[in-house]
Amino acid sequence: MRLQVIAAGRLKPGPEKLLAEDYLTRAQGLGRKCGISKIAVTEFNESQASSATARMGEEGHVIAGALPAKCFTVVMDERGKALASEAFAKLLRRHLDGGTADMAFLIGGPDGHSPDLRENAGLMMSFGPMTWPHRLVRVMLFEQLYRAVTIIAGHPYHRV
Repeated sequence: MRLQVIAAGRLKPGPEKLLAEDYLTRAQGLGRKCGISKIAVTEFNESQASSATARMGEEGHVIAGALPAKCFTVVMDERGKALASEAFAKLLRRHLDGGTADMAFLIGGPDGHSPDLRENAGLMMSFGPMTWPHRLVRVMLFEQLYRAVTIIAGHPYHRV
């Protein structure tokens, strides 16, 4: 299975980018042993449109255009379902075992996702009810992907 993270906003050099790259590298390395052939990151500039609705629409259009065909999408949204790490690992395992070819995690800009992206998502997932900046969401998502892969592989990183 191929994983893709599609994000509005670019990580600039700094501690968040270094941490995100570290977890991404770890997840890619161990992920290959679990059936995850690739974890790709697609990032683009946030929209500069004058209204929130227009910004969400523009960003939604760019995100939709970057999605592989027949992709299972996970929209990162504060209104989504909060999953425990073990449940997130089970979600990945279920898609690995079920033959899902592509899964994409979508991170919106400051205004969030367009209603169309949210309505068509395979899952809306949250890191809790708080609003998180996209830079931190990316770090947390990569860490949780790495943690999920370690759970699937039986690696001792995750402790309960």
